[in-house]
Amino acid sequence: MDEKPFQAWSWSVEQCLKEYSVKLEKGLSFYEVEKRRERYGWNELRKEKGKPSWQLILEQFDDVLVKILLVAAFISFVLAYLQGSESGHSGFEVYVEPVVIILILILNAVVGVWQESNAEKALEALKEMQCEHAKVLRDGYFVPDLPARELVPGDIAELRVGDKVPADMRIAALKTSTLRIEQSSLTGESMPVIKTTSPVLIDDCELQAKECMVFSGTTVVNGSCLCVVTSVGMNTEIGMIQTQIHEASLEEHDTPLKKKLDEFGERLTFAIGVVCLVVWAINYRNFITWDAANASIWDFRFSFEKCTYYFKIAVALAVAAIPEGLPAVITTCLALGTRKMAQKNAIVRKLPSVETLGCTTVICSDKTGTLTTNQMSVNEFFTLGGNSMSCQVFHVEGSTYNPKDGGIGKWSYGKMEANMQTLAEICAICNDAGIYCKDYLFRATGLPTEAALKVLVEKMGIPVTNTRRRFYDSKFATEHSIGHNTVKLGCCEWWIKRSKRIATLEFDRVRKSMSVIVREPTGANRLLVKGAVECVLERSTHVQLSDDSVVPVDEQCRQLILLKVHEMSSKGLRCLGFAYKDDLVEFSDYFTDSHPAHKKLLDPNNYSEIESNLIFAGVVSLRDPPRAEVYKSIEDCRGAGIKVIVITGDNKSTAEAICQEIGLFPNLQSVKWRSFTGKEFTSLHISQRVEILSKPGGLVFSRAEPRHKQEIVRLLQEMGEVVAMTGDGVNDAPALKLADIGISMGITGTEVAKEASDMVLADDNFSTIVAAVAEGRAIYNNMKSFIRYMISSNVGEVISIFLTAALGIPECLIPVQLLWVNLVTDGPPATALGFNPADVDIMQKPPRKSDDALISSWVLFRYMVIGSYVGLATVGIFILWYTQPSFIGIDLTSDGHTLVSLAELRSWSECHTWTDFSPDPFLAGSNVISFSNPCDYFTTGKIKAATLSLSVLVAIEMFNSLNALSEENSLLRMPPWRNPWLLVAMVVSLSLHAFILYVPFFASVFGVVPLNLKEWLLVILLSFPVVLIDEVLKFVGRSLWSVDHHKRKPE
Repeated sequence: MDEKPFQAWSWSVEQCLKEYSVKLEKGLSFYEVEKRRERYGWNELRKEKGKPSWQLILEQFDDVLVKILLVAAFISFVLAYLQGSESGHSGFEVYVEPVVIILILILNAVVGVWQESNAEKALEALKEMQCEHAKVLRDGYFVPDLPARELVPGDIAELRVGDKVPADMRIAALKTSTLRIEQSSLTGESMPVIKTTSPVLIDDCELQAKECMVFSGTTVVNGSCLCVVTSVGMNTEIGMIQTQIHEASLEEHDTPLKKKLDEFGERLTFAIGVVCLVVWAINYRNFITWDAANASIWDFRFSFEKCTYYFKIAVALAVAAIPEGLPAVITTCLALGTRKMAQKNAIVRKLPSVETLGCTTVICSDKTGTLTTNQMSVNEFFTLGGNSMSCQVFHVEGSTYNPKDGGIGKWSYGKMEANMQTLAEICAICNDAGIYCKDYLFRATGLPTEAALKVLVEKMGIPVTNTRRRFYDSKFATEHSIGHNTVKLGCCEWWIKRSKRIATLEFDRVRKSMSVIVREPTGANRLLVKGAVECVLERSTHVQLSDDSVVPVDEQCRQLILLKVHEMSSKGLRCLGFAYKDDLVEFSDYFTDSHPAHKKLLDPNNYSEIESNLIFAGVVSLRDPPRAEVYKSIEDCRGAGIKVIVITGDNKSTAEAICQEIGLFPNLQSVKWRSFTGKEFTSLHISQRVEILSKPGGLVFSRAEPRHKQEIVRLLQEMGEVVAMTGDGVNDAPALKLADIGISMGITGTEVAKEASDMVLADDNFSTIVAAVAEGRAIYNNMKSFIRYMISSNVGEVISIFLTAALGIPECLIPVQLLWVNLVTDGPPATALGFNPADVDIMQKPPRKSDDALISSWVLFRYMVIGSYVGLATVGIFILWYTQPSFIGIDLTSDGHTLVSLAELRSWSECHTWTDFSPDPFLAGSNVISFSNPCDYFTTGKIKAATLSLSVLVAIEMFNSLNALSEENSLLRMPPWRNPWLLVAMVVSLSLHAFILYVPFFASVFGVVPLNLKEWLLVILLSFPVVLIDEVLKFVGRSLWSVDHHKRKPE
């Protein structure tokens, strides 16, 4: 709808009813409902049209490396078909190469589609939050179970305790004195919120300030009311969040790793294209010839057969250059990373986010439950001493609902003074909360503040000595027995049995207190009161001293109490005042609702009068304390160059106090320009916002709504930051979806937040994020190790084929052998490099920049040198077998093969013109290789030489994997046994290679033969120098870095 929505919160109930043309006692007519449904639609969230399966599948192939592999598979398939047609062989072995590549791509696509389909479940989880039925007034009669989707604006609905709110509604009338709504999942507030019918006279006010509104998906904790529906379906706050989640999902960016791999793939494509063209071009004389030396340039003969042959060589080179195993190894490494993180309570839902964590530059964290325990606990309490100008302050240890978690400092259980006993009695009886234990975690039922007060009573103990001795002897108190998960609070039960509760005066916003009338053991009635300190103190005429005497409250005593309260509040503590009254006048003998004074209790307007002339007993301060380990984690983030920004729905002073305590603002006297409400920040000019976010050090944003969180994340991303965002509520879902990595809470998090996130914290702990960042950095470093390893190996393969083509000798390696090396032989060592131990100083380095090269110029040069040696050794052993009788004392002709000169080997294609060339049969394993056509000596007869080349390539790559253990450190400093998995992987790879050599079926598929011990010795001798060469290059690299570092130091 285009019209401006009616701002129901800023108008009186009468004006709202007039706007919606409805009477509170009658509701809408069924005819009017149908008219409005045509205008507003059904009260349900729109089902966003998801991507069809075919589109999801196609998107998985929109990747540079995948496209290269697809082209290679297609060309390989065509050439395999042509080769099969020419040779008359059309068995499976001809198509091994294209089939394997296609299988890899299909596997990657399946994984990708599965991840994509899971990613959009956040919208479905939102729908589950919606209420299914509502009690609605229609035509003067209540419909008790009307389907919630049938609600329209103007409907009158009744809400009761436990109800889920079915739509956004304006409160029209309270049926109880108090109405509390649990809306933390929508607004981020840590406590249930008290609602009222009074309008909020601000047009553009934040969600938390709309105290006369209830929102779809929230829950009634206490009280009941009548409401008028103001918004339905997609126009509700939860509907707007769905729109934001959908928009955020459309804005999703590529992960840093994907950007790097795409960039790498583009460069690889260009390099492959150039090298293939050069290889084809340098052999042009073999398929384009001129009859005479001085013939015209256009007077040439073209051999299609030879042109196709050299095209096959170019394709083989492309296959060699492409690291086919890279996508599989990266997926495996990330999957292993998810297992490591799961052990540290970080459950990764999307594989690429493992690596994204490693380059995180900003963590935007929620406060409640992430930085804090999300468990209210008493921090301090005080009572007056022997006179009205002295007070006793006690510090309470512990930060959970476990009664055994900590105690009270300097507390004497044998000496509980009179006003302390009064304080304990009020805390125990003027209280409706309970505590239960699930999965070894203590949690509250009812209001968190009241649960914390009950825990305080348990820590205070019982005042009566004889009873206390019997109490502890029977383990009534110490064994907080957990039957059916309910924690038995022995001390509270003692007070409750001692003083029977007979009436309750519920909390309201005017007097800001609640009270109970109890029957004391003496038979007299007493009023026990708790509430806001200022309000309780204002209605108190006397104070109770430690010796049980009562004295009038003078101005000095009042100022002393208020000063202590101010000290506590400035530390972010929430203070409650406690008082009692013995002279209850008409309520002094009240016991049941048949008493004449009962009528007075039915009207909440009388409560202030009843709670007058009180005797003040003491003050208790509570808070949601920060987690013990967060302070160090914030320091770790600072050392690692990661900015921490706290974004919370809580109020400003509480947020600032917690942030000061956890060390977010070290050495700062003032938090000006470091702390803003969401509204204050968005009202600033864009340049000021960018300037604030650019400042080093921590920031805190309080009273933040979903749009504020999204705005902050979007600005940070535009500034080039990699943003990790934490959240647990429905209101966090859009920002979680938008961030580079969304992190939701496993314990307190809603399903909506979990489904929108990339990672879930099993323990809701900020420190787990920091540990996950360290793990992400280690995974990226290991990923670089195996990418360097695989690329150096592929460079060697390219150079070997390039040398083969440049020298004009028979091809040393056929495409299926290269594919075997790239996929199977290279796979285990590359994966094992993912287990390299993390550097000790990994969290003392700043995050890597998003534009940092995956492979630096120096590393590229190193691996070009290594690759050149790999190519020379692979081609060299092939030439040695054909041309040399021995090498370093190793006899090469013991198998009986015929030697040729290098010149003859280079002109092998002219073999049919040679006279008197008749190669002898030779032994290959248990087979004798003989030739009907002498020229077959360079095709089928090269099987032994090709096996030696392949074995040298495999052995060199095994030794080269040792070089990849560390980019700069020598093997003497980083020995192979630091990563035992790599040694296991080397054994596996060599075993796989031996498997294809010595199993006849696979030997025929891969075109290899068994080798004897002397030949294996030759292979090792030619392979091991790759370690020595890289050790020299590492030493040069360290020396260059040392010189450069020394030059920069004086500056």
